[in-house]
This record gives sequence, C-alpha cells and structure tokens, in this order.
Amino acid sequence: MLLADVALTSREVAATAARSAKVAALARLFGATGPAEAPVVITYLAGRLPQRRLGVGPRALAERPPPSPAARLTVLGTDLALSRIAGVFGQGAGAERRRLLRALLAEATAEEQDFLVRLIGGELRQGALDAFAVEGLAAASGAAPEEVRRAVMLGGSLGAVARALLADGPAALAEFTLTVGRPVLPMLAQSAKDLGEALERAGPCAVEEKLDGIRAQVHREGDRVRIYTRTLDEITERLPEVRAAALELAAERAVLDGELIALDEAGRPRPFQETSGRVGSLQGTLPLTPVFFDALLIGDRDLLEAPTAERHAALAAIAPGPRRVRRVLVEDPADAAARRAAERFAAEVLAAGHEGVLVKALNAPYRAGRRGASWLKVKPVHTLDLVVLAAEWGHGRRTGRLSNLHLGARRADGSFAMLGKTFKGLTDALLDWQTGRLRELAVADDGHVVRVRPELVVEIALDGVQRSTRYPAGVTLRFARVLRYREDKPAGEADTVETVLAMLR
Repeated sequence: MLLADVALTSREVAATAARSAKVAALARLFGATGPAEAPVVITYLAGRLPQRRLGVGPRALAERPPPSPAARLTVLGTDLALSRIAGVFGQGAGAERRRLLRALLAEATAEEQDFLVRLIGGELRQGALDAFAVEGLAAASGAAPEEVRRAVMLGGSLGAVARALLADGPAALAEFTLTVGRPVLPMLAQSAKDLGEALERAGPCAVEEKLDGIRAQVHREGDRVRIYTRTLDEITERLPEVRAAALELAAERAVLDGELIALDEAGRPRPFQETSGRVGSLQGTLPLTPVFFDALLIGDRDLLEAPTAERHAALAAIAPGPRRVRRVLVEDPADAAARRAAERFAAEVLAAGHEGVLVKALNAPYRAGRRGASWLKVKPVHTLDLVVLAAEWGHGRRTGRLSNLHLGARRADGSFAMLGKTFKGLTDALLDWQTGRLRELAVADDGHVVRVRPELVVEIALDGVQRSTRYPAGVTLRFARVLRYREDKPAGEADTVETVLAMLR
C-alpha cells in the first residue's frame, strides 16, 4: 500500500464531521490494506508512530526538500525508514537523523510530506480513531462491529486484531479471549466537575481514592508474574518488589488492575515524577507499592462482565487491605448522610496527598479500552495565569495560525521563566484571535517559532507540575490546556515561579 492512500484517507476523515463518511473512508482503506500493513496503517491514522519517538525536533521538520512529483513511498517502506531514524544514536546522531529524515521527505509528494511532518510532530489530529476504525474494519471484513470491539478490548491492540481479521476473516476474532499473560486495554474514566455531579450520574456507587501513580496490570499464573503499563508495555523485570507482592496474593491465577505508587516514610505519596522515573528506568532503588482496585480474572473465572460490586468482592477475597484502594459505598446518592460521608472521604483523600477520587457505578461491567460513564474521576483543577513567550506555527488544519504556546511564569526580577508548551483547549475562534494578537506582539519569526513581547496573560488549567531539567526553573506543567485569555491582567500580575514551585512541594 502506498503512503499516499493513508494520507488521502486521513484528509478525508478530517474533512468530514459525518460518522458514516468517516467509517466509509476507513472501510475503503482497510479493504485495500494487507494484514502486515494493518498495524502500521492504524497507528498512523491514530496520529502515533510505532517507534514512539524519533529524536528529531521542529527545526528538522521545517527543513523540507522539494517534494517528489509522484507517489512511490509504501507504508512498510516508510515504517522501515522511520525505524532507521529512531535507531540512530551516539556522536553525530542529530545530523544523521536529519539526513535520513530529509531523504525520506524527498521521496514524498507534497501531501505525503505534510502528512509525515504532522505525524512525526504529533499534530496529526483528524478525529479518526479508535471507534471509527473498529466500524471501518467491521465493514471491510464483514464482521460484526461489537465482535471487533470485544476482540480489541481483549487483544489489547487494534493493530493486532486488524492483522488477524484481514488475514483470516471474522473467524479470527474467536482467538481473542481474556488470557493470563496477554494484557488488555484498561478501562478509563470520564470527568465530572465535582463529587455531587458524579454521585448523581453514577447512582449506587463506590467512591475510591484516586492515586497519582503508574497504572499497572498484573498477571499471575502460579509462580510466573507479568506486569504491564497502561500502554501494554511489559515492565516485569524492572519491578521485583511488585512481583513479590503479586506472589503473596491468595490466588494462583489472576489478572488485576491497579496503581504503582511510591510512598514516603509517613505513608504519603512521593511526587509522580519519582514514581514514573522508577518505572521508566532499567534500574532504580525507589520501592513501588502496588495498590489494586479491580479484578478482571481470578482462577478460571472471567470477571469482565461481572458488576463492580462483585469484582471488588472477588478482589477483597485474595488481596489484603493494604493492597487495595480505600473506598466508601454510597448505595443511595440521594441520602444526605451518605453524601456527607462521601464528601468527608474525598477531603481525607486530598489531605493525604492523593489526586482525587473515582466514583464507580456498582452495577457496571469492566469495559476494557473504553472511557465509560460508569467510572467518573473527580479531582481539583489547578489554574495558573501565565505569560505567552512565543508560539509555533501550526500544521494541518492549523496551518497559517499560531498554535503551540510557550508559557512562562514571572521571576522576582521581572523576567519570565519558560515552564512548557501547550496547544490544547484552543478552539478555531481562539486560534484565529491569538494569531492576530500574537503577531501584533511579535519580535522575531524564524518560520517555525514566533517570539513575542511578554505581555499577554493566559489562564491555564493543569493537573499539576513536575521537576524538569529541560526548563530553567527546574519545573514543568502536567497536562496543561488553555482556559481563556486574561487581557484584563497585566504580565506583572501573572503567577510567579515561586507559586509554581510551591505546587511541586
């Protein structure tokens, strides 16, 4: 398959809001996709790279050679070229990656170049995917959408299911079952603005502490334990203490969902970055504690369709109290005393240093890979008033508009320290407005980044901050998104670096 076919479908999907048209475009593409190409095609359409990161920056992506007059790049050839780029290390690696990238882009047509630049730069957002891709695969193969959806849920990878389905037809879906040693996509939660709203939406429910750790799925079969992240990467060898804890469970065979968290001497959570650093490195001494909140399988019993209350009872039978999240039951959300108890519990969770609470409907099954309304997360939203220091020219549908904002906090001497970037939360109207306003404040434009006078204040929502050696204040923002511009506030009243560092502490 040519890369041009994928780029064309990406453009078609982005250009229409109609679900039926998106599914039809994807079905046409999948109908012409070979089994070996399917995982790559699906990953590209989702705006991701199989290689995760290539080690090339915006400046390299801005240096485009003249495009090829004819489409000749194949999907698998492109994937191989990107793997070569990702595999370059050592002295002179940056220059060699740029050389290989330029050679790849020289083989691409103008449309393919635009697709690749947005894909590599993380700005390929066409609203495609997983739900539309499931329906497109079903239409292309003659399978029932619900059967494809369940196979993806249990197979852990849309690409793996697509490969099997396109190779062997609908009968291949039967091989995707809940199996110890094969991770499944985790169930996800929607957001609620506060606890009261969450209780009303959930009905009879459990309110659980939401730990700011690393999501982990633990599989045990006798003495063999395997540990997976939320992205289904195996990290067993890095975490002997978690393996030991799994072997203490009162079950020889189990699949459990939970969090890995680092605690200090007082039992309070350490900063998230310390936990993620321990998981991300091949070595480390900071011990992590597994805390489970769900059971997907125990013994020979598949619990995915069992209600929350039943799954928790099964978990409680094999895991001692310290290995389970704390929770309170709210069997009647209309009961004032029950609501007050839930509010007290939520306040205790926050006071203990945790992230917030999860409200889970007691009658809900486990929907792997789905962001269902039966799980609702409630956590305080932090906001900062920061100053825009620069902005990057956008790609794709944001071409010609300033998109990615460089954000800074005020230092004691009146200068500004950059904390990070964000392009999230920007509507088309806001993009148009900020492009015009920032061009008025521009002091330099290198074709990629427009640097501006530090005068415009923007209110940013964020989940928190974490340490960073990349930025001058030693701290950066977590999951930052734009709420609104504060033209009523001068830059001299923006939040200070000290305020941001206090959030870290």
